[in-house]
Formats: sequence, C-alpha cells, structure tokens
Amino acid sequence: MVRIRTILSITTSIVRILGSLFALWATFDWKVRRTRKAFEKELVKQGMSKEDARRISAQYKTLKNQLTSTLVNSIRT
Repeated sequence: MVRIRTILSITTSIVRILGSLFALWATFDWKVRRTRKAFEKELVKQGMSKEDARRISAQYKTLKNQLTSTLVNSIRT
C-alpha cells in the first residue's frame, strides 16, 4: 500500500512539473512574439525598412530557440 502511495505521489509531482514547464514554454513563446513585433514597430518608426527590421528582430527568435534547446537538453540529461 505504501508503494502505491509513493508511486502516485511521484506521478502527480511529475505531471505538475510538466504542466508548469509547458505553461512556461507557451508564455515564453508568446512574450517573444510580442517583443519582436514591438521591436519591429520601433525600428520602422525610426526609419528602417520593414525587411531589415524583421531580419534584425529574428535574432530574438534565434535566442529563444537556443534557450529552449538548452533547457530541453538539460532536462534530457
């Protein structure tokens, strides 16, 4: 009986952690998207072309992808 309780406790903890990580990932993705758009708007206001602003703001997405892959790799190992 104690083993079943322990297994259930571990399972619920893992589900909670995974849920929190998913929420963090979704929120982070949304925030990066909003930041990119705001950054692009500011660059265009300052007189830069839209294509150049998009190219520069793409670095935010690259950094997000690098950070996400680092986090995933640290969880896997």
